[in-house]
Amino acid sequence: MKILIANGPNLNLVGKREPGIYGDASLDEFLKALQRLNPDSQIELLFSNHEGELIDALHAHGFDFDGIILNPGGLTHTSVALRDAVAAIKTPVVEVHISHPEARESFRHKSLISAVCAGKISGLGLEGYRLALEFFLNR
Repeated sequence: MKILIANGPNLNLVGKREPGIYGDASLDEFLKALQRLNPDSQIELLFSNHEGELIDALHAHGFDFDGIILNPGGLTHTSVALRDAVAAIKTPVVEVHISHPEARESFRHKSLISAVCAGKISGLGLEGYRLALEFFLNR
């Protein structure tokens, strides 16, 4: 099983930034632990603060991977280009958010990405990534 876990802007700072919202555990360490716990799967990790790099990764892996777990961060609410990239690929995408955007500021309530994803998990902290991975592993 080949899975890409792609994280957008500022998610490289999870564990350091706004612990009241995102917790104090490192997302990078959590995801590396998921890799170690699933040695039979090829799990690639991407952290990028650049919209184009995320789009390039979707294009590169969106036709031969078994699943993509995408936390677009703030691009969730603003990036038509990222939404179009998800819509253009064959590989199913699960949108993941550590916090629950609909319970936060009103500008975070609308996801441009959700409608073109296989599913969405939000508000469950880092566990959302594990649940998205389980979804793909159990398909």
